[in-house]
Parts: sequence; structure tokens; C-alpha cells
Amino acid sequence: MDNHSSPNHLSGKSTSHTIFILSGGMGASAEQVLHTVLAQFPDSRVNITTIPNLRSAEQIQEALEHARARQATVIYTLVDHVLRDRTRQIAEELQISAIDLMGDLIEHLALVLNARPLEQPGLYRRLNEAYFDRVLAIEYTMAHDDGQRPEAWEEADIVLVGASRVGKTPLSMYLSVLGWRVANIPLVPELGIPDGLSRIDWKRVIGLTIAPGQLLAFRKERQRRLGTRGPSDYIHPQKVFEELSLIEQLCRENGYTLLDVTDKPIETTADEILQLMDRRFGPHPRRG
Repeated sequence: MDNHSSPNHLSGKSTSHTIFILSGGMGASAEQVLHTVLAQFPDSRVNITTIPNLRSAEQIQEALEHARARQATVIYTLVDHVLRDRTRQIAEELQISAIDLMGDLIEHLALVLNARPLEQPGLYRRLNEAYFDRVLAIEYTMAHDDGQRPEAWEEADIVLVGASRVGKTPLSMYLSVLGWRVANIPLVPELGIPDGLSRIDWKRVIGLTIAPGQLLAFRKERQRRLGTRGPSDYIHPQKVFEELSLIEQLCRENGYTLLDVTDKPIETTADEILQLMDRRFGPHPRRG
């Protein structure tokens, strides 16, 4: 019988380990690769520390000494060949396990392409900044749907408020795909304006309203899908009318722009909002 060990023969309780990521940019590439690999070890406990924007041998020396103190494995993505060589040298001196994710590939491509690399950290991200901004906008919007995480509402480019089922979530997602960070917050007239909204620039808050009959139809369809039966203020025609009236009043009292979305496609409402944002903040608000 073959007595050589293999991953299939490993057993026992997984131990915790620390991994340091050293990068000349933000470390996103290394983090993505690392998380892809760690998915193969779902029961393992790994602490990841990313040290970005390394530009000097002194910074690398300090980072590697921290890694040694934590008995960590080091992964580095440095496009500058001088810093790569210095990292390799210091890691050997400190007897640290260090893995170069880019060096061999860069050197191989330089050879076969007969070209010198630019060695500019963060270049991929800068060239694809619009894509990364869009991904971050989608992530933010999903995390701040339906009034979630009020502590971060101030980071939104746009805040949508309105009654339940007025269409805040689909509109938020549409805007996020265009690169806008959107928080959407349900308003309940009896509770007034949520405390977190007072911290937000009123010019970024958009109130949505809709014809009572259309909102009533949307709510009835939702209850049908959920299998909910019986009378409820949620689908009582007079209560729905009063709720919308009170929400419109709250928006006006707080200076929020009010948009009627009755019978409007999402694209039309989104275009109205973006034109409004352009007039108020310029074509690229909060993106410098």
C-alpha cells in the first residue's frame, strides 16, 4: 500500500492561520485569488491582512517583520521588479513563506512578448475604474435595500424614500447598474422620518409616489403571491390613499423632491432622477 500522504488523506481539526497580502496597489487581485483558493478549504479559519500601496523596501521590511511576528504566510503582488526581488530576499532572511503571485508571469510575458512591463501599481484598476465603481455601487445598493444599515446612508449618491411597493428596490438596482450608490428607505407615516435621514443632504433624497389604485393593485398581487388573506390596512383603499397623502406631506416638509412613478417605466424615472442629480451636483457627483 502507498503510504505517501495526500490531501485526500489529511484529517483532524483545521487550525487557524494568518495570511499577509503585500501589494503595490490595493491588493484586490491577490484577495480574489486567495478567496478562490480558500473556497476549497471551507472549514478552515484564515485571517487575512492586506497591506496596500507598498512603494519602498523599508515598507516591505516592516510588513514582513509583522508577518513573521504573526507566523503568517505572505502573498505578494508587486509589479516593480526591484521591490519583488527585495521582498524575496527579506523573506528568505526572515525565514518567511512568501509566494509571488505576479513575478514569474510578468517575467515570462516580458520574454515571449519581447516587451518591457510598465511596472505601474494599480494600473489594471485605473484602466477598469468604471467597472469597479459599478460593482461597488451594486454591492452598496444591495446592502442598503429596504432601510438596511442606516449608519452608512450618508455614503449614498441617491436615497429613495416612499411607501411599501412603490417601486424603490427595482429602481435602486437599475440606478446601481449605472454606477450610482443608492439606499432605499420605506416611509411609515406613523413613525415619521427615520433619524438617519436627517444626516443626509436633502438634495440627494428623492420621494416616490404613485396613484393609489396602482399601489393597491401592486400590494394585492404581493399578498396573493404570499398567500396572505383577510382584511388589512395594507390593502384598504382609504388607508392606502391616506398613507400616500401623509408620505407626500412628509417629503414636502423636509424639502425632498417628489416624483410620481404612476405608469412610468423604470428607465423613465431613472432618467428624471439622473437629470436632477446632474443639475444639482454635476455629471459625476461624489466621484471627483
